[in-house]
Amino acid sequence: MRLLLDTHIIIWALGADPRVKHIAERLTDPDNEVYFSVASLWEMAIKVGTGKLEVDVAEFRAEALATGFMELPVLGRHIEALAGLPNHHRDPFDRLLVVQAASEPMRLITVDATVAMYGNHIELI
Repeated sequence: MRLLLDTHIIIWALGADPRVKHIAERLTDPDNEVYFSVASLWEMAIKVGTGKLEVDVAEFRAEALATGFMELPVLGRHIEALAGLPNHHRDPFDRLLVVQAASEPMRLITVDATVAMYGNHIELI
């Protein structure tokens, strides 16, 4: 299965946060392809700049890749798909993750109940 981790999940997964303990096996299962989006790195960089997050984004990215997670770029077709996405959620990063997961296709793993409103390709944990 192809899994796309939202920003909270990727941060928690790399930090061994107990909130992702129940999906840890799926994240390390060799039958699963686990992705993080460049959009999550962008969101993190903005939060670092505003003082809401303390992390070295380059080191975080390197650690995610070293863990075996794969990087999903933001493509033109992802941006185009945003135009047709219902406005259940206003967060631009979450909206982008939703269309990335739908268009690739992947299962988006999130903790945001509003994101889960976008369909059955979203998994709320």
